[in-house]
Amino acid sequence: MKTALRGSLVGLALLFLVLTVRALRLPPTQLRAAPVHDVEVDAMGAAGRLAGALRFETVSHQDAAQVDAAAFAGLRDYLEQAFPRAHARLQREVVADRSLVFTWSGSEPALLPVLLLSHLDVVPVEPGSEAAWQQPPFGGVIEGGFVWGRGALDDKAGVVGILEAIEVLLARDVSPRRTLVLAFGHDEEAGGRGAQAVAARLKAAGRRFEFVLDEGMAILDGLVPGVTRPVALVGIAEKGYATLRLQAQASGGHSSMPPSDSAIGILSRAIVRLEARPMPVRFDHLAEQRLMTLAPELSFPRRLVLANLWLFRPLVVRALASTPATSAMLRTTTAVTMLSAGVKENVLPSRASALVNFRILPGDTIAGVLGHVRRAISDPRVEIALAGEHSAEPSPISSTQTPGFEAIARAVREVSPEAVVAPGLVLGATDARHYQALSDCVYRFLPVRLGPDDVARVHGSNERIAIEDYRRAVRIYIQLLRRAVL
Repeated sequence: MKTALRGSLVGLALLFLVLTVRALRLPPTQLRAAPVHDVEVDAMGAAGRLAGALRFETVSHQDAAQVDAAAFAGLRDYLEQAFPRAHARLQREVVADRSLVFTWSGSEPALLPVLLLSHLDVVPVEPGSEAAWQQPPFGGVIEGGFVWGRGALDDKAGVVGILEAIEVLLARDVSPRRTLVLAFGHDEEAGGRGAQAVAARLKAAGRRFEFVLDEGMAILDGLVPGVTRPVALVGIAEKGYATLRLQAQASGGHSSMPPSDSAIGILSRAIVRLEARPMPVRFDHLAEQRLMTLAPELSFPRRLVLANLWLFRPLVVRALASTPATSAMLRTTTAVTMLSAGVKENVLPSRASALVNFRILPGDTIAGVLGHVRRAISDPRVEIALAGEHSAEPSPISSTQTPGFEAIARAVREVSPEAVVAPGLVLGATDARHYQALSDCVYRFLPVRLGPDDVARVHGSNERIAIEDYRRAVRIYIQLLRRAVL
């Protein structure tokens, strides 16, 4: 008995030693690059130019007839006035009536060009929420160290920030070796028809790009559990998108004589079965790569767990799957978003329908989602079909071992040496998905800082950006251009 106990204790001690050694042998924390200060940005001047762009109500709608064309034309004229050097040196085209394409030709045409994306449009302000705004949503007000207005974060900070960076570089009379193309879509928030038109034009011209960079992720400060340093998440893939319509039919009639199975009852049970059987969790290479990049920044107990996934993988997966934010990184999500049935309180509807939105994990497919839903519901009385105006398969996963990713990471570290750069998965949809055929390296990152209070401001009330954060974003764009195209 004592021998067995002694053997068990020795075994446990050896196991702990192995776990500890593996944790200590994790690669060191990312080296902090020497900060670069040789190009300055006029913070207040840049903030003023961004504020001016926020005053144009470039709201996109699914129904193109509702779009204020004059607002987009006004913004186009404003950008020309605000950035005269860029408009003098770069070639500008208007595509699909409102999207903008700029080309800064390089001196070495043999080099593949770089493509930077952003979008001109913004989401509407929710009716009835205007009183919750501390500043008018389209006032472009500078107050309290912030630039306030719809689009300050999503995504006029990208459009104006890129042009600001180019304007600063042109003031130093620089010329690129590698051609730079800018594509600013006009309806990203409504499916990206502008981006589709631009991408189709570039593809027809036989263009290929060294890398593509769009918005999608940001520098998260205080938002990554266990990591005290800011984390610059660069999206190397984005989830796909599909909406399914579930529809059940049954006998209608007077509510005084209901059948045993109503259309609403059939549909409700189908929804319960579907929500009880979510798509499976998959801890893939992308998720592991993200965690292992951040592992050296965590406390020792967490480092020990991540350094020994051979033992603790089920524990890690269970922990990640337990919260909506991290679970969404590991599975195709199922979200019932709309229900429709009935016209009167005492009339049985003959038809009931629901819309279910899926954000599809790379590795899954729309066809796979349809098959899963049919198996989960397992009721021939429920019709299942694709709905909505658009759907998209998940994007390919771009490598982090490329000159493009390294240029982005280096630019971040040179301006924000305290930041950790890590690959990420974009849960929403961006215009980048329309450009996948033009490059093997498509990344998604807007170099602005987001803290715990900022997340709800994106598409919400009181959207704003700190002047210093915007200045930092412009400086990161400058460094990116210097590393990638100059």
